[in-house]
Amino acid sequence: MEVSGVHHAYRQRRVLRGVDLELPPGVLAGIVGENGAGKTTLLRILSGELRPDRGTVRHHGRFGYCPQQVVLNDALTVRQHLEFFRIAFALADLRRAEEVMEALRFTEYADERAGSLSGGTRQKLNLTLALMHDPQVLLLDEPYQGFDWDTYLRFWDLADQVRDAGRSVLVVAHLAYDTNRLDQLWRLKDGVLHPGAQAAA
Repeated sequence: MEVSGVHHAYRQRRVLRGVDLELPPGVLAGIVGENGAGKTTLLRILSGELRPDRGTVRHHGRFGYCPQQVVLNDALTVRQHLEFFRIAFALADLRRAEEVMEALRFTEYADERAGSLSGGTRQKLNLTLALMHDPQVLLLDEPYQGFDWDTYLRFWDLADQVRDAGRSVLVVAHLAYDTNRLDQLWRLKDGVLHPGAQAAA
C-alpha cells in the first residue's frame, strides 16, 4: 500500500495535513495517536470508505478492513454472516474463515445470532470477516477491543502469521501496546505521521 500527500478536513478543522505512508509486503506496522488525532479518518480513507480532500492511496491486491465499530447484523447468525461475505468475496468455501475462527477460539458460536454475542466475540467475528478472503493488506482499527488476555495473545499470533505469509498488516490504536511485536510504528500527531520506535529483530 502506498499513501501520498493525504489531506482531509471537516469544515474548518484540518485533521490530516499530508500523510505519507508505504506499507510493503511482509510488514506488521502500527499507528498510534491521541483521541481526535485522525486515526479513524485515516483508516476510512485507506479503506476507500472516505475520499480524501487531496492525496492518493494505492492498494496492490485485495485488502481487508476491520473497523472499530463492528459491521454486523444482530439478526443473523455467525454462520450466516460468513456465508454472506463468502458470496460477496466470491470464495469457493469457508476454509480460511474456519481457520481464523479456530485460531480465535469461537467456532462453537457458529449458530449463535450476532445480537446475542458478547462484545469480545462480536469483535472476533468482525476480525474473521476482514481476514476470510486472505487479503494482501489488512487494516485494523483497535482490533483487540473487548478481548480477554488469552484472545489478545491469539490475535497477535494471528497477526504474525499473516505477516509471515507475506501480507501487510496495519494496526491503529490509541496506545502503543506491545510495540516489540511491530516492524514499524508511527505516531499520528498534528495531522502527519511521525516515525516511532522500530521493533527489535
